[in-house]
Amino acid sequence: MDRRRIRIPYEFRWARTEEWTPAIRMIWKTFLKFEGKDYTEEGIRKFFDFITDEELYISFLKGEYRMMVAVDGGNIIGAGSVRNRNCLSLLFVHEAYHYRGIGSTILNKLCHYLKTEEGERYMFLQAAPYAVNFYRKQGFRAVHPEMEFCGIRVTPMEKVF
Repeated sequence: MDRRRIRIPYEFRWARTEEWTPAIRMIWKTFLKFEGKDYTEEGIRKFFDFITDEELYISFLKGEYRMMVAVDGGNIIGAGSVRNRNCLSLLFVHEAYHYRGIGSTILNKLCHYLKTEEGERYMFLQAAPYAVNFYRKQGFRAVHPEMEFCGIRVTPMEKVF
């Protein structure tokens, strides 16, 4: 068996200003397809309001809301962001690119950034039901049972570096 590392042919980097809107569009479409079915109408509306909030965009422009993207031929195919120093805010991969290591790579790069650049010792997140098993495979553990607020179901999880 060939044990060489498989090279993922995508570019991973911090999002550029002009990539905000395409990233948010990809996040919204992916959310509706995979997670929206687990949320109430109120939860779907709250999620949309969050990702389209002007204050969030302004925080991104100021560098306070960091977003890493995966790019394939100029198209945003994945995005992950951190806020409040060590909280994973969003992590989405376009459905055509699922199971290719893109989400794992973005998550690993964000964890590495938090540990080496920000001096953080752990990452915290609120996992949607669809993503709980993915995060467990990435070394996260639930710190509280699933809960619901404003129609959004999440499981609080963390990973110690």
